[in-house]
Amino acid sequence: MSNLVKEFNDYRSKMNEKLLADNNKIVKRIFNLDTNAYADGALDVKTKELLGLVASAVLRCDDCVKYHLENCHKEGISKEEMMEAMGIATLVGGTIVIPHLRRAYEFWEELEESQQ
Repeated sequence: MSNLVKEFNDYRSKMNEKLLADNNKIVKRIFNLDTNAYADGALDVKTKELLGLVASAVLRCDDCVKYHLENCHKEGISKEEMMEAMGIATLVGGTIVIPHLRRAYEFWEELEESQQ
């Protein structure tokens, strides 16, 4: 696994553990709701992850973009599908999304390299 992906996952895991250990009912419920929202339902997991990716890019949340990129990659979404979704995100969000598009592309490349 590349350093970029590993660093992101290590930090995310460490901080999630700390947040959940704090035993805040609201935070725990939000985490649970987030987990359940992306489960298979009327929409499949791939579609939901792409929707999450687009929304995260439009909202310009790089951590969320990385999270959804990794899940998209795990779900077998192709680079072409990811780039089409990111194209829609850039269209909807405007040119201000372009720096996030660059970082998303870099992270996707790291995900692909770690698979080899």
